[in-house]
Amino acid sequence: MNHISKHWMLDPDVAFLNHGSFGACPIAVLRIQEEFRNRLEQQPLRFLGREFEKLLDRARDGLAEFVGASSEELVFVPNATTGVNAVLRSLTFSPTDELLTTSQEYNACRNALDFVADRSGAKVVVADIPFPIASPSQVIEAVLAKVTERTRLALIDHVVSQTGLVFPIAQIVQALSNLGIDTLIDGAHAPGMVDLNLTNLGATYYASTCHKWLCAPKGAAFLYVKKEKQAEIRPLTISHGANSPRRDRSKFHLEFDWMGTDDPTAYLTVPSAIAYMGSLLPGGWDEIRAKNRDKAIAARKQLCEMLNVAPPCPEEMIGALATIPLPNGSYVELQDALLEKFNIEVPIVPFPQVPQRLVRISAQLYNTPEQYEYLGNSLLTLIQ
Repeated sequence: MNHISKHWMLDPDVAFLNHGSFGACPIAVLRIQEEFRNRLEQQPLRFLGREFEKLLDRARDGLAEFVGASSEELVFVPNATTGVNAVLRSLTFSPTDELLTTSQEYNACRNALDFVADRSGAKVVVADIPFPIASPSQVIEAVLAKVTERTRLALIDHVVSQTGLVFPIAQIVQALSNLGIDTLIDGAHAPGMVDLNLTNLGATYYASTCHKWLCAPKGAAFLYVKKEKQAEIRPLTISHGANSPRRDRSKFHLEFDWMGTDDPTAYLTVPSAIAYMGSLLPGGWDEIRAKNRDKAIAARKQLCEMLNVAPPCPEEMIGALATIPLPNGSYVELQDALLEKFNIEVPIVPFPQVPQRLVRISAQLYNTPEQYEYLGNSLLTLIQ
């Protein structure tokens, strides 16, 4: 472990190479969340009834500044999948509509898309994204090749969970927008991994997490909706905001900001997570993103050489995740064996085409080159 690992509670006996799945929150940020929890429990009515709204606005302002959006266009949700569901289940589709996605779409969000399609009779159209892949242009070409006059909405990942690919999302959004097609971007991995400015990006809807690469507490995520589209989008839980007579806040905020009693402290801690992580390196977030990307690229090169496989994508499509193809076999048994025999926590990802098994590594500040080398030797032992 390196010296910076002291900022996290991670088990020092485990080589934790799976930051991408659920993130890891620094100890100092968890303490700030605990302070909010204490205030909540000491005087619940004062906190939730009198203080919460201003605290939430302050947290939203801090997040909005980081992701390049207006606070008016953001709401907090517990996870990105909830945000995707809120959009899909708010919109009305017909049997003549086509809903476009890719073969690498995150399973939970694909399930939501299938659900609304089955209910409405709309057709899900899938753009096949190859992997291995030679160029980002292949993603753009594959998506646009599936567009028809019936395409109503496109659900596209920004950073793919399975393969770790960073899609050329700005070009995709622009191309679809020029054709009059709304875009719902699943950006769960993007904030904190890649430079993000939602205003410049121009997506119609964007759902993402704060607990992954921003390192906020679990249960903090957000949904971005362009102002002109907000009247259509309702939360999954309809509550007091639905008939609120207030005119000092948007209906969008009134509905999403209060969906019933819950623990909102993860939301309130997001600006602290952004500030704390940014303080760990002299260059702040720019240095964090660059350092993690360089680490992921170097680790992928090291593992590809050890396993004698070709890199499956160009470096320009890598953020802080990278995947390496493995020989066919049980992904469950291999992932379990890595943890049980070698104390390595890393996902072995099933893939529906050759290569049918991938190892996906994450690169966060606390990871070291020695951990990736240890993973490579362990994989060679188990595979052989």
